[in-house]
Amino acid sequence: MTEDNYSLTTEFILIGFTDHPKLKTVLFVVFLTIYLVTMVGNLGLVALILMERRLHTPMYIFLGNLALMDSCCACAITPKMLENFFSKDRMISLYECMAQFYFLCLAETTACFLLAAMAYDRYVAICSPLQYHTVMSKKLCLQMTAVAYIHGNLHPIIYIGLLFRLTFCRSHQINHFFCDVLPLFKLSCVDPYINELLIFIFSGSVLVFSIIIVIISYLCILFMIFKMKSKEGRGKALSTCASHFLYVSMFYGSLLFVYIRPNSVKEEDKDISVAIFYTLVIPLLNPFIYSLRNKEVINAMKENIRKNFWHLKEISSSVEN
Repeated sequence: MTEDNYSLTTEFILIGFTDHPKLKTVLFVVFLTIYLVTMVGNLGLVALILMERRLHTPMYIFLGNLALMDSCCACAITPKMLENFFSKDRMISLYECMAQFYFLCLAETTACFLLAAMAYDRYVAICSPLQYHTVMSKKLCLQMTAVAYIHGNLHPIIYIGLLFRLTFCRSHQINHFFCDVLPLFKLSCVDPYINELLIFIFSGSVLVFSIIIVIISYLCILFMIFKMKSKEGRGKALSTCASHFLYVSMFYGSLLFVYIRPNSVKEEDKDISVAIFYTLVIPLLNPFIYSLRNKEVINAMKENIRKNFWHLKEISSSVEN
């Protein structure tokens, strides 16, 4: 195909979910509710960790950054999706597309490394509790967090840089609710094989590296738990790790299904339900999985509510006097 036979596309239409008016309204309300709960829950968790000095430990620092990345993921996807429910054209430019994918990939890649860091933190806490404060120093915690953010930024920059080698000249309709790179490849009039190969290599490397750390950490933790003589200690250790392992299984499983399986570009139509899961549902679940099952977070939350209540009461009393 020569350049004379096609016009280059710089804007795309996000097909989204449905054109049925009543169903669109229902979905809009559902996803708006999910978005608001996600933002309040995750940003509230970040604020609580920042305010409470007793939560300034490696586990909660990693958790706060994970909540921040979940908020970033929700912000990257949901506002445009909600707008498109009632937009007539549902257009998104190539540069908007790149920005949306950048922030999504930043959030997901950083989360992979943070989850690996959290697994290592739990391994040290359970398997070497006496050396915990020595091994998991603030310096190491900050270094691990910095590495997560550096790789989180490099990963999408590579993919977006490779997008500039493609030109889009076919149908400008993206059969998705956000601008992912895999559906874009189907619209390219340049062979996207190099892009597909590098996504497989880099995404696979990030996921395999972080999954190996998680698996080794949890195998060591399970081995240590089974050696414990105290049922109470065993139950507490299992409870501490259960929520983390649940989140990790859902998160890595959905990403592996979308980006690493063979023919992921050709079968992206099947990925919409999985994409909803890792872009919307998992960020929603994070505050509930980690906070509502964590006594320290709940106690800190109660104390802050109590302090704010008495503070407001004192202010109202002084105003009345």
